[in-house]
Amino acid sequence: MLKALGKPQASAVPAESQHCGLVAIVGKPNVGKSTLLNALVGQKISITSRKAQTTRHRITGMRTEGATQFVFVDTPGFQTLHGNALNKSLNKAVVGAVADVDLVLFVVEAGSFTPGDERVLKLIGKEVPTLLVANKLDNVKLRSDIAPWLQGMQARHPFREFVPMSAKNPKDVERLLGICAPFLPQQTWWYDQDELTDRSEKFLAAELVREKLFRLTGDELPYTSTVVIDKFEEEPPQRKGQKRLLRIAATIVVERDGHKAMVIGDKGERIKRIGMEARVELEKLADAKVFLELWVKVRSGWADDEARVRSFGYE
Repeated sequence: MLKALGKPQASAVPAESQHCGLVAIVGKPNVGKSTLLNALVGQKISITSRKAQTTRHRITGMRTEGATQFVFVDTPGFQTLHGNALNKSLNKAVVGAVADVDLVLFVVEAGSFTPGDERVLKLIGKEVPTLLVANKLDNVKLRSDIAPWLQGMQARHPFREFVPMSAKNPKDVERLLGICAPFLPQQTWWYDQDELTDRSEKFLAAELVREKLFRLTGDELPYTSTVVIDKFEEEPPQRKGQKRLLRIAATIVVERDGHKAMVIGDKGERIKRIGMEARVELEKLADAKVFLELWVKVRSGWADDEARVRSFGYE
């Protein structure tokens, strides 16, 4: 598991004083769920980009503050445009996340409520405590417009609290943590207090490559492109003071030959940059030296093939 770097161990909290619970983060694509998760955890564990469907897995992130351990679950944005095998897998992850949690954070863009938002809201049972997180408040020009919008939202669902905020504002994030805390039951922590996510370094390596892939190709590359880790080997430090070494080989899977050429770029420049940016960020997250090799392969129609979707790591 990934652990917080340089975070000092706090004094032990007696088991009888500990609080812990599951908090699901749900919403349509591109409302800032992954950015919010990273801010709540205090370190990047979920990739972000402007491309819809960047998040494809349930990603659990933990944060322990005082006697309270928050266990956040980031979900893919609920998909309605395409009914392929990949999207069915993504939607299954969303429905599963809201089924058995202590609290739901329903994330929308402040001042906006679209049919896509409404479809996600219908997945949330009225008996589950739910906060309306009105994200991207910094994009709203007239704050006076928010009050009537909030009144309209109140009529749609019995939200316990309304939290207008920006996930990029640390004070807003701390305020949201304080609002979430009373909803978590008294029980012993599920994780060590310095753990950040239940996802492996291998998983994070694939995600970081996919993030850089999407960021450096923009809208040219279809969302169905993915990344598969072929080799992940760890070598311990050779001498004192030296960092461990991670040797990683990964394949970028695209659907057409033209997409392959796009990813490789002129004289291989684009794929070199994808690899370099992913390697630098992974070295920082894993506190290790990383050797990363990237390849590109064409697998036409994989997103419509249920068996191949599962083989690429989607549930």
